[in-house]
Amino acid sequence: MPTRHPAAARRERRDPHPRIAVFRALQLGDLLCAVPALRALRHALPAARITLIGLPWAADFARRISYVDDFLEFPGFPGLPEKEPDPAALPNFFAEARRRRFHLAIQMHGSGGITNPLVAQLEAEHTAGFVVPGSWCPEPEFFIPWPEALPETRRLLALAEHLGAPPQGEQAELPLLPGERAAFTDLRSRLPVGERGYVCIHPGARLPSRRWGEERFARVADGLAADGLAVVLTGTREEGPLLARLQAAMATPAIDLAGHTSLGTLAALVAEARLVVCNDTGMSHVAAAVGTPSVVVACGSDPGRWRPLDEARHRVLWHPVACRPCLFEHCPTGHECAAGVAAEAVLAEARRLLAESLEKPHVIS
Repeated sequence: MPTRHPAAARRERRDPHPRIAVFRALQLGDLLCAVPALRALRHALPAARITLIGLPWAADFARRISYVDDFLEFPGFPGLPEKEPDPAALPNFFAEARRRRFHLAIQMHGSGGITNPLVAQLEAEHTAGFVVPGSWCPEPEFFIPWPEALPETRRLLALAEHLGAPPQGEQAELPLLPGERAAFTDLRSRLPVGERGYVCIHPGARLPSRRWGEERFARVADGLAADGLAVVLTGTREEGPLLARLQAAMATPAIDLAGHTSLGTLAALVAEARLVVCNDTGMSHVAAAVGTPSVVVACGSDPGRWRPLDEARHRVLWHPVACRPCLFEHCPTGHECAAGVAAEAVLAEARRLLAESLEKPHVIS
């Protein structure tokens, strides 16, 4: 077991194939931030069986990441906002987790107020994770104090290192599944994109309070179109009306791909793009994972925690407000965090990045 703790070291000698559960029942950007920590765990214990416990959608993510061997669907839990809990499914979830007899369950879901007691109910031999000093902790030697000041990727790496798994780089990964390269090639052949290439504009975010506003995105998109670049609008099927409003606000045509990309084809689309312009949401971490430069507008979020680590390739613009990070679905005031970031500033940053022509690393396959 990757830890300095003697009891776990004894377990490692008895069990050459330890079973490790990683609890992180969050969204795409959150899981991409966890890839370097998963890599560190796999490198430290190449023979371990690592199970990701996540939201239903994350089964697709787990299939892509070579550091994960298995997936266990989490049905939600009272007090956790990411998914409406299914109380009837919880007994079976805990029974299945206990049946797998995990040697180590790692809470990588947050500071631990709700999730530490939850993960303890998996009844693994050892439980590890983050803890706020002074709060309940099942095994203090396996936990580290919640590191408020670190970016998300580095706080997860700090936990992995505490458990004896040194970092193996900070780069995220988002590989393609079989057939997705061909699916993207087919999609790409049908896009009216000229020789100068295209930029991806992604106006969505799970919470409306984290969205910059389609009118501002439209002004940026029009500016980039005037520079000779094709504009591709990306989003889920549910975000179709948002993309339609953005297109209506634009003076130039755009390619609307709302609901037309899987996770893999989205990754390939972004990998081939010249630039991404988006909110501080999962799309910014997709761009970071595939190495495409991006301009990110952080409305309401904590940019110190969630900004991509490569500040040369990814530029985050944000307006300081006292209420950041925002806890509301809809801003109860004037959405000052969004209004304080001008479209002209985002467009200027986008043009600077495009002019720099950063060499892209090969990070997708």
